[in-house]
Amino acid sequence: MSAHILVFDSGLGGTTVLEHIQRALPDAQFSYFMDNAYLPYGKQSQQTIINRLSALLEFIAVNQLAVDIIVIACNTASTAALSAVRKLTDIPIVGVVPAIKPATLVTQTKHIALLATPATIQSSYTKQLINEYAAGVTVHLYASVELVTIAEQAYLNKQLGQNRLTAELNELAIHPNVDVMVLGCTHFPILADGINSYFNKTVVLLDSGAAIANRVVTLLAGQKVSFTGKKKPLHYYATASICIDKQLVELVTLIDLTQNEKS
Repeated sequence: MSAHILVFDSGLGGTTVLEHIQRALPDAQFSYFMDNAYLPYGKQSQQTIINRLSALLEFIAVNQLAVDIIVIACNTASTAALSAVRKLTDIPIVGVVPAIKPATLVTQTKHIALLATPATIQSSYTKQLINEYAAGVTVHLYASVELVTIAEQAYLNKQLGQNRLTAELNELAIHPNVDVMVLGCTHFPILADGINSYFNKTVVLLDSGAAIANRVVTLLAGQKVSFTGKKKPLHYYATASICIDKQLVELVTLIDLTQNEKS
């Protein structure tokens, strides 16, 4: 049986990571799960995110899905819940974290920006990354959930709302000395062309897609899985109906554990 890779995100942003993994492992079987009923995760509490990922693991177990590796293609979910959910399963889990370290190696001005959701900006994991890798570099933090919405609409409509993007970036007021911007949300690479246009290509944009694909390749190399046989179609799953390429994705309901959330 071909290796089965499950990619998860709150919405469509994880497709930017999925594309990198598909290029690296074209013969693998892929499933894409999105918890778009709770989009954006940047507005959710840490406990809610942990509960939703726990529900995903429950869904995998109940439906006996043969998953070889899970990729949490969401910076917010990874920084909030990765360590907690790894304790709940034997399936290897790869998370996505902001590319702070690579950014510090590229910057010439010693000013980098992290553009992410509020939850990622405020997470202790992000603060740890900055403390560990950004000595001597000023890291400017910018939080936006509006950009998530813009990215979702751009993906579905196949057209970027540049005016809306420009208005949000103006509102964020990026520091003029920034020469490297870390796209700390997997939705944001969808907006890369528009962001490049906004900065007249004077700011280097970095994301973690290629690094995540390399990590998946490394982990699967240590497992006894096959990459031969006929390529299987990509299956989408969602917690709320959504239209992709004019096709309604398969609808599933993940177990809602949020009633157990601690206040």
